[in-house]
Amino acid sequence: PLERILYPAVSEFLAAWDKSQEAQVVPVRIVGAESSAGSHELRDTLTRVGVPYWFYDHDSAAGIELLAASGVDGSRLPVVAFYDGTVLVDPALPEIWQALGVRTRIDVKSCDLVVIGAGPAGLASAVYAASEGLETLVLESAVPGGQAGTSSLIRNYLGFHRGISGDDLTNRAVEQAWLFGTRFVVSQAAVRLGTRSRLQLVTTSDGSEVTARAVVIATGVTWRRLDIPELDALVGAGVFYGAAGAEAKAMQGRDVFVVGAGNSAGQAAMHLARYAASVTMLVRGETLRATMSEYLVSEIEQAPNIHLRLRTEVVGGAGAGRLEAITLRRPAGARTEVVPASALFLLIGAEPRTAWLNDSVARDDHGFVLTGRDLFTNGDASPSWPLRRPPMLLETSTPGVFAAGDVRHRSIKRVAAAVGEGSTAIQLIHEYLSDPEGPDTR
Repeated sequence: PLERILYPAVSEFLAAWDKSQEAQVVPVRIVGAESSAGSHELRDTLTRVGVPYWFYDHDSAAGIELLAASGVDGSRLPVVAFYDGTVLVDPALPEIWQALGVRTRIDVKSCDLVVIGAGPAGLASAVYAASEGLETLVLESAVPGGQAGTSSLIRNYLGFHRGISGDDLTNRAVEQAWLFGTRFVVSQAAVRLGTRSRLQLVTTSDGSEVTARAVVIATGVTWRRLDIPELDALVGAGVFYGAAGAEAKAMQGRDVFVVGAGNSAGQAAMHLARYAASVTMLVRGETLRATMSEYLVSEIEQAPNIHLRLRTEVVGGAGAGRLEAITLRRPAGARTEVVPASALFLLIGAEPRTAWLNDSVARDDHGFVLTGRDLFTNGDASPSWPLRRPPMLLETSTPGVFAAGDVRHRSIKRVAAAVGEGSTAIQLIHEYLSDPEGPDTR
């Protein structure tokens, strides 16, 4: 029947429309300086986890009224007022999570599996592990979703013919894993990985410890920093690493710049173009087609307010409290140019989040985790490999510790690939747990 095609399409359209509208009732209200890094961090976090909020500038009439009603003088910002009357002044993110009822401390001493990182690979591992009966704990140092979670629209993910936003995909996966029994702990980074009685031992940033029969490292990557002091000083105040979806509407009528030539940069440019007067993409290379999917290149070429500047890089910036201008250079002539800029979004490079691992697992020269056959040199396994059997496909140099997603050496930097590796890791973990050389049962 036609309804089987029509009704889902209408439902998807209405859901997307509703998400784009200003919420009529919200559980969180924020008063802060619009251009401050602290305000940006709050807006970005709440947007990514799907919590509606209203933001008021501290100088606005509504902001002043909310400060008075909350009983604070506004000398410390931002101020966050919750629906239940809770008021937090200049809060750290763990305080926000706790106020929202999210677990921020480990409440178990041991489990079957610890997944470190809640991007696509980690969430896939959690869904498959918990659904197959493994007691699963996920540790996330920041916000679930990883880099993919910041994407405004993932158009080429299987099964979503109209695309799906990164935060929507993330929130669906988190709920799915939670319904299967996964425990989530956020704002807790893993800081050390070791062993205890043939079990894996994970230590978190607050000093807590948990043992597990197996571990999946899925900490992903972070955007490479430009290392330009004047721009670093303005991060969160016009300079953003990643898509920063929470800031898109604030770009209404402004001129913004996007640095990068991958799919993430292309998706960010298309999303910003819905609000900004102009979006200029700055690309060091000769073309977009070498690094970006064709469908995105075509959309960018057809967008009337997206402009492309090839063979161009950012070498400086300036602004009094907020970004006002950036300095550009074309390497061929080494000439510089200062242009006005309301915002700069940087989506370049990929640096693995693995510094905390130290020597607990083998990594390549760039810090990516080595697994499976990549642990072999001239046909021989790494000297650190302790077992008679060879390491499994996604297994690291430590038996029982697996790596999945972008953090892994030679991984394919695609959401679908990360999800595939995360689910594959669970099958390998079942094999590991049944191995006589595997861990003791609890």
